[in-house]
Amino acid sequence: MTIKLPKPIADYVAANARLDVEGMIQPFAPDAVVFDAGIGKRFEGHAALRTLFEKEVVPVKAIFTPDTARQENGNVVVEGPAHGDFPGSPLRFTYRFTLEDDAIKALEITL
Repeated sequence: MTIKLPKPIADYVAANARLDVEGMIQPFAPDAVVFDAGIGKRFEGHAALRTLFEKEVVPVKAIFTPDTARQENGNVVVEGPAHGDFPGSPLRFTYRFTLEDDAIKALEITL
């Protein structure tokens, strides 16, 4: 199923599908904050996001495939499975994006 996503989110999802670290970082604002509840860590800024993607996403080939999206309290909430080489794959995730100036300003990832 194809869903319509705002461009920064669509760009992030497409880059994630390719496991393209540079492409995953590009849609984020320079001071963006990502909180990944699955690993219990907060990442702020492009350098920290690079660490997240290079150490937690690419090695386990974690690819998020959204199947629903909705607006909620000014955020874009995207849900779907992520599959890869990690225990329990595939797991269903919720990604709560905050957008600002055509960039991802914040992302909260929960199971």
